[in-house]
Amino acid sequence: MFLTKRFAALALLAISAGLQAHAGSKTLARFDRGIGTDPLTGSNGVDVLNVVRGVNPAGRAGVIDKRHVSIGRNGSIHARGTGLLLASGDVIGTRAGIAQVVATLACGPANSTAALFHSAPAAFDTAGNFHISGTLSQDGVNTAVLPASCDNPALLIRAVGGNGAPGAWLAAGVPSDVED
Repeated sequence: MFLTKRFAALALLAISAGLQAHAGSKTLARFDRGIGTDPLTGSNGVDVLNVVRGVNPAGRAGVIDKRHVSIGRNGSIHARGTGLLLASGDVIGTRAGIAQVVATLACGPANSTAALFHSAPAAFDTAGNFHISGTLSQDGVNTAVLPASCDNPALLIRAVGGNGAPGAWLAAGVPSDVED
């Protein structure tokens, strides 16, 4: 009986420590792989724009070789991607003149009501490589106050439009387990 109570107490302590370690994690979300854009998706037998969290896709299919994105609870973002190129039409195998990209994190419902957080624009080279480091924002000026947890996370790499604002999505991230 004594050993059973002792074992139960130790198990409860271990579970509690695990929950505290998770709650104390500095990482809100991480994405270790990527999916290139597909501008169309099927809906009831009809092709429609592949809109993700209210964001329109690029006009051409795309591919991405490698990607790693880590987002801190404090709004910090570190993203690196290689080989993000268009995969169709006359611009196949190029970035089609896109010179900058931003990362957009969506937290919440899988629709246009999700909260969106954006990085600052980063250089995008002709081989489709980018490196983003900084903090996320909702207004383009102030560091975003991120939610305690990012339910149903989606990460989009987007072209920067001529006006400097985030444009169409070129690639999406595949979420991975968050562990520090």
